[in-house]
Amino acid sequence: MNVQPIKQRFGIVGTSASLDRAIEIAAQVAPTDLSVLITGESGTGKEVMPQIVHAYSARKHGPYIAVNCGAIPEGTIDSELFGHEKGSFTGAHEARKGYFEVANGGTIFLDEVGELPLTTQVRLLRVLETGEFIRVGSSKAQKTNVRVVAATNVNMLQAVNKGTFREDLYYRLNTIPIQVPSLRDRKEDIQLLFRFFAQETAGKYKAPPLQLREDAIPLLTTYRWPGNVRQLRNLVEQMSVIEQQRDVDSRTLRHYLPEEVSGLVPMGVSSNVPGSLDSINERELIFKFLFDMKSDLNALKEQVKALSSGQPLPTNIQPTFRDELIMPQSTVPGTMSIQMPGQLDEDVDHTEVEETLSIEVKEKELIRKALVKHRNRRKNAAQELGISERTLYRKIKEYDIQ
Repeated sequence: MNVQPIKQRFGIVGTSASLDRAIEIAAQVAPTDLSVLITGESGTGKEVMPQIVHAYSARKHGPYIAVNCGAIPEGTIDSELFGHEKGSFTGAHEARKGYFEVANGGTIFLDEVGELPLTTQVRLLRVLETGEFIRVGSSKAQKTNVRVVAATNVNMLQAVNKGTFREDLYYRLNTIPIQVPSLRDRKEDIQLLFRFFAQETAGKYKAPPLQLREDAIPLLTTYRWPGNVRQLRNLVEQMSVIEQQRDVDSRTLRHYLPEEVSGLVPMGVSSNVPGSLDSINERELIFKFLFDMKSDLNALKEQVKALSSGQPLPTNIQPTFRDELIMPQSTVPGTMSIQMPGQLDEDVDHTEVEETLSIEVKEKELIRKALVKHRNRRKNAAQELGISERTLYRKIKEYDIQ
């Protein structure tokens, strides 16, 4: 199948076989009414695939609606998707049609479908299986004829195993899977994309386009690109505005490439090596550290209890017990006082072991740091934390973060 006309129509740049295959599948499945699930890392350009499916389908003259499920608050997402009746909840001053009702006869694109609440997933499954939905606050079922295309950057099988996504809905959505390749899997396209974005930015800002020198090409193509095509576009735009010289060498390019050890791990993508740091995000590491601290503290209590009752310590901890147990006195509220045996040190009567193991406190601190780092850009902060925008909004409100 010749995918070149499709690329030209939708402005797709690239020649890699994996990209061509994804476009080919989208075009082949378009004439059917099968559900499609598009997977891939954030920034790969997944949003163009449902446009191809819609444009080459019999529904091309019908409505096309794209919905970012991760950006809609949990309390209103049912109303947004399925509509509501007047007076069904506070603020519902009039009846409202939902996206599934408006998109009747067309296509609805559910981006970040992995972020849907479980209750909404049940409603969505019913629409997919029977074509029926019920408005919030109503008891009357309505029919809709909608083609559903979904996308996610979450590992859906992991979400199913964790119980955050329904297994039956996953298999119902995943009738036709389309995998959009990451930029590091399209190395032959990186230099081509750089030139395309350089020309695009030059026309936008009325300046000569950037030119890559030979020594910069290996650095450009071997970089990991955790933000994929979106990151490359932003990088070219930054350099076009900031740099006075139009020739980009490796030294200049390196200033704009973040360190790869900065923890920018795409959501839902894990390393092939079990237990590697690439498969665990920063938040999970902190939680693990807190739980390990709590376990160590419990073990410490047991040792103090054993000493108090006159039982000997195990030989493997006797040399370091005094160093680990004797701490400066703390005045932090909520600390735990431990009475020390007199035979250890006559001058030490007791010590304070600080037990500030609140997950909420650490989570609140992480959210504050992410917001400060990204200058209150909540979308960027959510990506840094590995959570959806909707979850971040809820946490900000819950912790009253200004």
